[in-house]
Amino acid sequence: MKVLVPVKRVLDYNVKPRVKADGTGIELANVKMSMNPFDEIAVEEAVRLKEGGAVNEIVVVSIGDAKAQETLRTALAMGADRAIHVVTVEKVEPLGVAKVLAKIAEAELPQLIILGKQAIDDDNNQTGQMLAGLLSWGQGTFASKVELAADAVVVTREVDGGLQTERFGLPAIITADLRLNEPRYASLPNIMKAKSKPLVQKALDDFGIDLKPRLTTISVSEPATRPAGLKLASVDELVTRLHAMGVAK
Repeated sequence: MKVLVPVKRVLDYNVKPRVKADGTGIELANVKMSMNPFDEIAVEEAVRLKEGGAVNEIVVVSIGDAKAQETLRTALAMGADRAIHVVTVEKVEPLGVAKVLAKIAEAELPQLIILGKQAIDDDNNQTGQMLAGLLSWGQGTFASKVELAADAVVVTREVDGGLQTERFGLPAIITADLRLNEPRYASLPNIMKAKSKPLVQKALDDFGIDLKPRLTTISVSEPATRPAGLKLASVDELVTRLHAMGVAK
């Protein structure tokens, strides 16, 4: 079985985002970047399935500029077999990403596509669902557990009411939730081996699809500053203030 895992290079989750002075977006110059955490979980799950004997090849793909290769090499060091880099300097919206991934899936013919449920830079949570629609494949979103059967996949997903278990046939798409697994750290020998693993570059124009933006970012701003708290001298003073606010009656 072949598994395709899309990965995205984003601002590292430990870095506090800063809005650009002109309000057009987040400042990405001279800041630490890393693999999207949910995509890292997706890579880990694919590697675990391979270690369990259910998968024999893992292909990772990323859309972005030259630095996206660093993210792909990280995935290769974690255990992926080869990588595809779709080169572009322009931002590609979720629908465009889904269209590119659909073309790659048609060429690679994977039985399973595992990707993060969302990217932490835009939190759209759209690509997996759009990709499933374009390919007409079954999908299991927000997966917290994945099990492969003979010709099917069983996904346990988190919903508001608890856990929901679904079974659907292959090929299929899974989006990984936070509690699916804990990604491993790539060892130094694997990091060195990743440098020699195949990494193919493709031009975005080669896919011949319409990637015209549908959305326009009007402005980006910092969240409102939270007002400072008050220290009150007594419970009576607290009750008085609550009455004044209309909270207590």
